[in-house]
Amino acid sequence: MFSNKPIFKISAILLLLIAVCCYSFIGDDPKKPDESRFTAVALTRPGDLDEPNTFEVLNDGRVLISERKGAIKLFDPVTNMTKTVATLPVNTKYTSKTGKVTEAEEGLMGLTVDPDFDKNHFIYTFYAPITEKKWMLTRWKFENDALVAGSEKVLLEFATQREVCCHTGGGMTWDTKHDLYLTVGNNTASLLSPSTDETPGKESRDDQRGTANTNSYIGKILRIHPEANGTYTIPEGNLFPKGTPKTLPEIYTMGHRNPWRPSIDSKTGWLYWGDIGPDATEDTEVSPKGYDELNQARKAGFFGWPYFIGPNVPVPPFNYVDGESAPKKDPLKPTNTSVNNTGLKELPPLQPAFIYYPYGPSAEFPLVGTGSRSSVGGPIYHRSDRPKAKRPWPAYYEGKWLATDLARGWIMAISMKANGDYAGMEQFLPSYHPIEPIDLKFGPDGDLYVLEYGSVWFGKSDNAKLVRIEYNAGNRKPTVMATTNKQGGTVPLKITLSSAGTFDADGDALKYSWKVTSPGAQPKLYPTANPAITLTKAGVYMATLTVTDAKGAKNSKSVKIIAGNEAPEVKIDLSGNHSFYFNDKPINYSVSVTDKEDGSLASGGITPAQVSMSINYTSEGFDYVQVAQEQSSVDASTQFAVGRALIGNADCKNCHSVNAVNVAPSFTDIANKYKGNDVEIERLAHVIRGGGSGHWNRQIAMPAHPGITLNDARTIVNYIMNVTNNNINTMPVKGTYTPKVPAEDNGNGTYIIRAAYTDKGNKNIPKQTTVATIFLHNPLVLASNASVIKNAFIKVNNLDGSTNVIGRQNGYVVFKKLDLTDIKQLELSAYATALENNPGGTIEVHLDAPTGALLGQAGFEQTPVKPKTQNWVKTDIKATSGMHDVYFVFKNDKAKPIDPLIIFNSVKFEE
Repeated sequence: MFSNKPIFKISAILLLLIAVCCYSFIGDDPKKPDESRFTAVALTRPGDLDEPNTFEVLNDGRVLISERKGAIKLFDPVTNMTKTVATLPVNTKYTSKTGKVTEAEEGLMGLTVDPDFDKNHFIYTFYAPITEKKWMLTRWKFENDALVAGSEKVLLEFATQREVCCHTGGGMTWDTKHDLYLTVGNNTASLLSPSTDETPGKESRDDQRGTANTNSYIGKILRIHPEANGTYTIPEGNLFPKGTPKTLPEIYTMGHRNPWRPSIDSKTGWLYWGDIGPDATEDTEVSPKGYDELNQARKAGFFGWPYFIGPNVPVPPFNYVDGESAPKKDPLKPTNTSVNNTGLKELPPLQPAFIYYPYGPSAEFPLVGTGSRSSVGGPIYHRSDRPKAKRPWPAYYEGKWLATDLARGWIMAISMKANGDYAGMEQFLPSYHPIEPIDLKFGPDGDLYVLEYGSVWFGKSDNAKLVRIEYNAGNRKPTVMATTNKQGGTVPLKITLSSAGTFDADGDALKYSWKVTSPGAQPKLYPTANPAITLTKAGVYMATLTVTDAKGAKNSKSVKIIAGNEAPEVKIDLSGNHSFYFNDKPINYSVSVTDKEDGSLASGGITPAQVSMSINYTSEGFDYVQVAQEQSSVDASTQFAVGRALIGNADCKNCHSVNAVNVAPSFTDIANKYKGNDVEIERLAHVIRGGGSGHWNRQIAMPAHPGITLNDARTIVNYIMNVTNNNINTMPVKGTYTPKVPAEDNGNGTYIIRAAYTDKGNKNIPKQTTVATIFLHNPLVLASNASVIKNAFIKVNNLDGSTNVIGRQNGYVVFKKLDLTDIKQLELSAYATALENNPGGTIEVHLDAPTGALLGQAGFEQTPVKPKTQNWVKTDIKATSGMHDVYFVFKNDKAKPIDPLIIFNSVKFEE
């Protein structure tokens, strides 16, 4: 693509400027508020909501919530109670031409309140009545916590088909002129191939009949101006002037598949929304892969579907009679020639998608992730929109779009350039993991409200809830950590309570108070940070640490203590290194278990069958800390902890449950159907990655998850196949295991060696579980992943994407607690160039301190430009055993203190 021949000479200064521009610093924007200033508060209780989909926050703080099955509920922040204030009779079923009845996306799909609600008490609903196959946009009066009988006025209604699924829309919003926007889905069968079936009798499979039809309401975003008498007028600037033949004047934008939660930027008047794309996982001769979109409309326009998708990729209409694709449409002059089209043949020119992403990784928008997708949209933040806000957000978010995805569960803060073009995005509050967020908007108090649909589709979920995200610009509560030096033991039990890790983000002085309680006993108080206590009576105790800062803000955390039953002791002994695995080199392992009441493995009091032993390879990116933290929260039967963690980190539970049938079959049903069939089990792993449909007679296809490696997919399937397995032991408690990285994997993953034992308890005292875990990592370690980086800085090279550490004189990086047993040599990848003003120098390897024992060193001389291939330099190191902190120290006594000596990328630990 680029010629290697020099075209002209560039001055050294210009080259240096280019090099600097090719890097971007890693670090927080100084204006960005710390995540600790945001708190997600669940407002509704488990079980309060049943398929919630939209909501509105009233000026007095009450929240109206619509549910698909027809209920309108009201949350009261004074009582913290949720009650049903109305139930509309709505259709929730499809009936196919063969008479088969299935759950539909129809029902009560949207609710909004009039901008002048405090004066007129008007609310608007969008729903599918039972009596007729149609959608209705109606207005009601809401007074005294009820819909006023007889107050309903129909503003707009239009026909719908109820034979096949899907897509309803139902989102509503208002602009500053009090114009109402309503999103309407395409009401068309979901197909992997183009939705252009003109076969007689299959009109419900043709999006040209509606979405691309200028004379249809479906697949549109409508804009009207409601009048006081229950009618509406047409605002200026809609897509088709009133009176234009074969058009509807209410249409603002068209060419949508399933537009969701619209919002208006009050400063620009521009419209934003999410639109769900088709399920195709890859490009084929018939159709390109599907994309979800987060869109911006600066004016009325046509947004492509079903002729274009994502980055303006053409979708050639497909002739379902002869099996041939028609020519691709002209984006400047698209036409609709379908026999089902009742509108104009010539359509408006195509408008570009703003943000778009497929099932797989997105090169343009990598932060959106991979897997199931269901773009929702969200609000644009302007502080001036809520002048009376008690908790206004900081200026950092001014003008940014807070958008979410129901399936992926993130909220992105999307920035725009001064002209409105896309500038960038970052995940907002990554520690908050909403369960299928289906609507979000700011309330008059300044808080961001998020409505979580819950994990069960077409059913009531206990985890459906309304959440309020509060911003605290002032004093923050302390962050509390409460632990004990052991889980419990026989009485008298001497135990130390620890507040280690507790801190105050504002730097305030802290006061500590522990309260130890047990049923039927007087609480005991300990006004110190880390008290040593003695429990003389057997039982279950709760130790609660309350921490108060200097301004009176409090926070608490509790830890359970079991007195009267000693926790078992579990150890894993390995031959060789305890930090790294080496491919094809056998590992000898042995598990020992001792329990004060039960005996031991060695004595026979505990049998090998009672011990869970597993070794799993997890691909790069797996959060292995999650498995390490399970410990006492589970019992030893959870030998498939890695598989369960992979499922928890993915979106599997959006569609599947362990026992109950959700939108997809339960894990138990899958296990019963495929267990013992190795061919099908291997197919399932590929289906997880590539998607699939047709094996369970369900209309909704399983989405692709190309971001999950084949190895991790197999681990997930293994867990599913054993979800009903009550046996504990999976591997011998003593043996040899040979690491062999799967051929399809990049080899940068981790082996998790895990042993667990649950004791038998002691009469009425609960059982205790102890888990021992060893993590063996790839011996190639990135310098930027070091535990400590001092007098050095991280930079990302925008040309090749590499992340490096740039070290100054006596700067260093530290990798803590590495086992150097059997490590004889290190290979360091680093370089120094004149182009980037690196004088070069030496990287010294020291033990336990920057001036500790010198293990080895590697020199890096300055070169004119970066080496074309990765530059590896070997150094032998002194024989060392056991765990140590390993320091890589940058040295060049002739350089200036501020000089960036060396660009350090990675190190290999070799035997």
